[in-house]
Amino acid sequence: MDNEMFEELGISFGTALIVLLALYFIVKWAVKNGIKETYRDITGKVTTEDIVAEQICNELGLNEEEK
Repeated sequence: MDNEMFEELGISFGTALIVLLALYFIVKWAVKNGIKETYRDITGKVTTEDIVAEQICNELGLNEEEK
């Protein structure tokens, strides 16, 4: 990548790199959650990550309003 390209946009290379990395992880997270949600919809099964998260919430008492 050429620094002139970033200078034309008015941003530094470091800023562009941080923005691109953040965008990568946001898209990765969104795709992962979409796949998990679709898996639950198709199979009706709950993923291991969801079970662990629910157990942690129960231990911390975060699901009290549901009772």
